[in-house]
Amino acid sequence: MKKVITLKHIARELEVSISTVSKALKNSEEISRDTKERIQAYAKLYNYRPNNIAISLKNKRTKNIGVIIPDIVHHFFTTVVRGIESYANSKGYNVIVCLSDESFDKEVINMEMLANGSIDGFIMSLSVETQLKNDYNHLKEITDQGIPLVMFDRVTDEIKCDKVIINDREGAYLAVKKLIANGRKKIALITTDNYLSIGKQRTEGYCDALRDHGLEVNENLILSLPQMKMDEKAISDFYDREEVDAVLCVHELFAMYSMRVALKKGLKVPEDIEFIGFTDGNLSKYAYPSLTAIAQHGEQMGEMASKMLIEKIESEKEEETYVTEVLQSTLVERESTKN
Repeated sequence: MKKVITLKHIARELEVSISTVSKALKNSEEISRDTKERIQAYAKLYNYRPNNIAISLKNKRTKNIGVIIPDIVHHFFTTVVRGIESYANSKGYNVIVCLSDESFDKEVINMEMLANGSIDGFIMSLSVETQLKNDYNHLKEITDQGIPLVMFDRVTDEIKCDKVIINDREGAYLAVKKLIANGRKKIALITTDNYLSIGKQRTEGYCDALRDHGLEVNENLILSLPQMKMDEKAISDFYDREEVDAVLCVHELFAMYSMRVALKKGLKVPEDIEFIGFTDGNLSKYAYPSLTAIAQHGEQMGEMASKMLIEKIESEKEEETYVTEVLQSTLVERESTKN
């Protein structure tokens, strides 16, 4: 009897990446002919069938929902999971949460494991590596099999499915508008590498607000850091190099860390320099000084994603339609900006 294999098994045996296996089985032109033939032959030899158990079980509900998040430390993702679970439990569904830890391979493995008959549908936010690789074959495989998928926060236009996002561009615009109204003219942005969809949208909102209020977009005032990498030297050098009177950070940890560096340099907050960050989490509320923030409404986002998925699971409609729900941003003012 031939063993049951997964993408992970093929990748390990042939000493290639999971991404390469996924693309080869989709006959992608990105993969060389020799590699494709070797992978396809191995898959055929061992009778690889993508999530074939899920196909046979998709009409037999498990009342389980699979949730894949990139990070469990970030307060935003914990609030989203709380919202997902609250709504799902009220409808009689259980929630299984998996962590991709910002890894493409872990994201693929988690989806493959859960899609094998364990769940009725997925709610997920893309990992950093998935966005960097720009490889969504594992998601296409899931949706091609008719397994419902809802994406939130970090999404891609490459996949046709329901999505829930916040208006990140609008949020950044609101933040910069507030800083300009407070008389700030040298407003810096501390953001993530631009392959992250949220970082890109927030950067665009920052630039839009500056231009609309007659201020120049100065590339020297934009500092890009790797996702979740706190580099005190880079931030300290940035403050030494550039004259800055306000800072917008694309997430809470960047804002807290950047504000701490400014305070260590003897700058007064908000008198000398003001700060605004994204995600209105516990760090923002209990910091000293407390942080003005753009609220992302994670719990509401989770409830909405859960509602959309369960409606899709229980729908009798044969024709698939997809919607993207956009939540509006809210500015929560605290001590790091002048009122």
